[in-house]
Amino acid sequence: MSSSPVTDIHSHFLPKEWPDLAERFGTPDWPWMRHTEAGKAMLMVGEKEFRPVYDACWDAGRRIEEMDRDGIDRQVISATPILFAYQRSAAHAADCARLFNDLALGICGKGQGRLLSLCQVPLQDTDAACEELSRAMRAGHVGVQIGNHVGDRNLDDEGLITFLQHCADEGAAVLVHPWDMLARERTTRYMMAWTVGMPAETQLGVVSMILGGAFDRLPESLRLCFAHGGGSFAFLLGRLDNAWRRRDIVRGKSRNLPSSYLRRFYVDSAVFDPTALRFLADVMGEDRVMLGSDYPFPLGEEIVGELIRTAAGFSDAARARMLGGNAAEFLNLADSQVN
Repeated sequence: MSSSPVTDIHSHFLPKEWPDLAERFGTPDWPWMRHTEAGKAMLMVGEKEFRPVYDACWDAGRRIEEMDRDGIDRQVISATPILFAYQRSAAHAADCARLFNDLALGICGKGQGRLLSLCQVPLQDTDAACEELSRAMRAGHVGVQIGNHVGDRNLDDEGLITFLQHCADEGAAVLVHPWDMLARERTTRYMMAWTVGMPAETQLGVVSMILGGAFDRLPESLRLCFAHGGGSFAFLLGRLDNAWRRRDIVRGKSRNLPSSYLRRFYVDSAVFDPTALRFLADVMGEDRVMLGSDYPFPLGEEIVGELIRTAAGFSDAARARMLGGNAAEFLNLADSQVN
């Protein structure tokens, strides 16, 4: 049987420009873009530099060129989490979600049918989040990207479970991306918020859903993926299972051993090491790992798909599943039955 198109499910976009949000809402420290030279810019938060970016973030033509260079047929674009605005008022976050969701579709419209988009929602307000998800899905998005928490509310929070149920009802794929990393005061140097905080946040998201009983309450039809290889979850799953067996207080509301929930979610391949990828596939299953690059940000995979294509120990069929077949199923695309 033929393989599905090679699909990168974890890539980001930034519009070339957007309205002055500080002026729009009358509050400081909103993200904005400072263009520095042709094709290059600095993403700013208020007066602070956040990340250098280049025109692949907003120029569909440049993105397609680099996809062709790397042998990528499709990319799913989603906003950088700094645009979530979960810490703002729900009304302002809802306005931002509509704004950036429509701008994402504008970029996809210039992508020769090869770009798909995940929307964002004002997750701090369940009703508003459900409303925007429905609007965005009808407008052409294939799913939603959410953060792994909203303030001190983890993914087993009642409001977030309600939202995830709505995602299942709408048929929306859900990509969970870490943001607002823990222990900020101790990880300010050396980009440790990314190298340490992000994996920890992702593991916290998975474990919260398991021990908080979210997976037991949500339908198996919910299609969920945790970015960055699921963070540190797979490596520390044995520790979690051991604790669950030995101490009742560890079990929380979960009905089953943590490792029994592995079929309930996917992870992406953004682990940047062949041994780590092989271990991740051994734990999760080769049908639960999807190509995810974090393109086009500086810490993403430099040649998208290279890790899956070159890591030892995978059959051609397994590589095809991870490069595209699993993504087609996750996104519920028409080619999901041809891998």
